[in-house]
Amino acid sequence: MNNSTPLCVVTGVGDGTGASIVKRFAASNYRVAMIARNETRLQNISNEIDNTYAYTCDVGEIDNLTRTIKSIQQELGNPEVLIHNAVAASFQNFLESDPDDLEKNFRVNTTSLLYLARSLVPAMLENGKGAIVVTGNTAAYRGVPNYALFAPTKAAQRILAESMARHLGPKGIHVSYVSIDAAIDTPWTRKPFYSNKPEEFFSKPGAIAEEVFHVAHQDRSTWTFDLTIRPYAEKW
Repeated sequence: MNNSTPLCVVTGVGDGTGASIVKRFAASNYRVAMIARNETRLQNISNEIDNTYAYTCDVGEIDNLTRTIKSIQQELGNPEVLIHNAVAASFQNFLESDPDDLEKNFRVNTTSLLYLARSLVPAMLENGKGAIVVTGNTAAYRGVPNYALFAPTKAAQRILAESMARHLGPKGIHVSYVSIDAAIDTPWTRKPFYSNKPEEFFSKPGAIAEEVFHVAHQDRSTWTFDLTIRPYAEKW
């Protein structure tokens, strides 16, 4: 293991956006620590892509998350980049949904971001550089009826990220919120929900990963906080 190469931590590594982000950073000579619940999936990605390391963890279980962060720091060092891509969601109105879902969604979407940042930012501050990119969606900006217990947690996530950005920016650490206003092109979104939609309806995971990588490496004179990406044919 070459600890002289930069380290990126990515949460929520699934077969779509998360895996594409891992591939994009690994292709640019990063070591990548991958955090997700599915151990088999992480091991398959690690076997496929060099310099990627699997850490099985549900980020909503905060004690487990803090132990996982410590393991990453002890085994790989401190990251220069954190990508918080993990998400928990529920899609019912406030009368039909289970109130417990609000707390579950909040822990994954927002509380885990707080603990990740509190653990990883001190080393970034010491180095005078670093990047934190949070992937979100337009639920962070509007409370549609069936997102009643999801949208509030994404809004809180975005506001936490903005607070971090305002605090850390002058100290050399770039924090950005990337909202994906689209259905992402994965088998589990196409077949059950959007089987009749044309290609231009979807955002490609690889293209999303490219934007995330770009934001994490912007010149200090042109940092972006709020970035919304959508397919060219999306109505908005």
